[in-house]
Amino acid sequence: MLHRPSLYPNKEVAIALPQKPNRIRVNRAIRAVEVRVINQEGEQLGVLSIGDALKAAEAAGLDLVEVSPTAVPPACRIMDYGRMKYEQSKKTHAQHLHRKGSQLKEVKLRLGTGEHDIAVKVRHARELLQLGNKVKITLTFRGREMAYQEQGRTNMSHVQEQMQDVGQPESPLHMEGRFMTVVMLPKARKGQSPKTARP
Repeated sequence: MLHRPSLYPNKEVAIALPQKPNRIRVNRAIRAVEVRVINQEGEQLGVLSIGDALKAAEAAGLDLVEVSPTAVPPACRIMDYGRMKYEQSKKTHAQHLHRKGSQLKEVKLRLGTGEHDIAVKVRHARELLQLGNKVKITLTFRGREMAYQEQGRTNMSHVQEQMQDVGQPESPLHMEGRFMTVVMLPKARKGQSPKTARP
């Protein structure tokens, strides 16, 4: 069947929008008439009217949280909703930091980079390592500079020495075409693994 455009384009039409899938209903936002209730100790209180379930939550000084809205009747738990949100926020933040810490950053050098510029780049690389990132140090050779690989190796070794208190090489210094590279891993502090090292 074909749907023809409305003859009254300015007329308001009520449209039922789908509910947000991750929305959690709490207390009086719960729409069910009856709910299966679990108390704060994890014990089943059985199927209660929404009114009785809310009274039980209020008596405990806690919230009634709908944890399984698709069940029949929906399952609700008596808990501290504010604390649950705080714990979830902490967990999400920790996961974000872990992902951020596992990123590979790159610091680029040239054979003719001056000492002051090298010092700036080394300081930046140290900061990245202290934040828990892997750092790829890349020295680029252009044109005839390929004849001076030994000098490049000396420069790169000097850079590594300036970071040895906060980082360690993942593998030996090596050439990749016209690029001399080394990947530095953050050095773990006592009681930490390299991936979770933090300042």
